[in-house]
Amino acid sequence: MKTSETTTDSSSHAFLTGAILFANLDYSGLTAYALKAAIGGAIWMAFKLAGDYISHRISRKRKIKPE
Repeated sequence: MKTSETTTDSSSHAFLTGAILFANLDYSGLTAYALKAAIGGAIWMAFKLAGDYISHRISRKRKIKPE
């Protein structure tokens, strides 16, 4: 009697789990959330860049100004 072993990769398990989990997603809510997250990220990035620019400008003025 011959027994055969079947091997499965973890990618097929992950794909099946993802397909089951994402089957009942509310895509309109997901797109609204993604839009809000993108806008929030853009605002955060603008504040971060402005803060870096201002701190760089202040530190450069301190180096140039003799005390």
